[in-house]
Amino acid sequence: MGRENAAAFDVLSSPLARVAGLWRYPVKSMLGEECDHLDVNERGVDGDRLFAVRDHDGKLGSGKNTRRFRKTDGLLAFGATYDQNAPLIVFPDGRRLRGSDPSVHVALSEDLGRSVTIARETEVSHLDAGPIHLLTSASLAWLSSFRPESRVDQRRFRPNIIVDHPGITQVEQLWLGKTVWIGDAVQLRISSPTERCIMVGLSQADLPEDPLVLRDIVHNGDSHFGVYADVVIPGRIQCGDRLRVHSG
Repeated sequence: MGRENAAAFDVLSSPLARVAGLWRYPVKSMLGEECDHLDVNERGVDGDRLFAVRDHDGKLGSGKNTRRFRKTDGLLAFGATYDQNAPLIVFPDGRRLRGSDPSVHVALSEDLGRSVTIARETEVSHLDAGPIHLLTSASLAWLSSFRPESRVDQRRFRPNIIVDHPGITQVEQLWLGKTVWIGDAVQLRISSPTERCIMVGLSQADLPEDPLVLRDIVHNGDSHFGVYADVVIPGRIQCGDRLRVHSG
């Protein structure tokens, strides 16, 4: 990189900042899968939240109630990975059914206690408020500092990209409106802070229920933790990629 290009990168980004973890969630509000790389496009992460549980009136299962979503208890007890182009759903009792299996709708309905189907995204987006969700290790350390006894685990916050960044602060909030370069090709525009809901304190996998996690975010971070980003230049992101924040 030449001297002029180097000068365009913001001092708010550390030269040590690198991608430390990548996640996608084949079925909205179910546990996701950790990946060694992600392909990103204008919609977001390829395959991320492409499927959702849908009830009889078309609302999508989520951890909260909104115009598009319906709070559906129990979804975090399920896991989902991809088996070729279909989600492979892992039930709480260990059963595995592909999303394309005709019996999956009845099985999910019985476990969730309501009539639902697995639906692939069409004209109604399954995403909450932004294509990509990014979180830094500095923010995780910041939140842990308020309550060391809580398990402030990245899985609670369902990020797509975890960035290893030194410090104990919500550094990504300083990137709002800026362009982040990841690796040699991908560029993301940091668009808005992520507003948190009750979902971050729910139990999942080996993480216990802990409503104080949300309380600390509300009291100390104005309900914001992590950021959303739009894709400016698509491509592949890999663990270990360097991250730089452009000042323009």
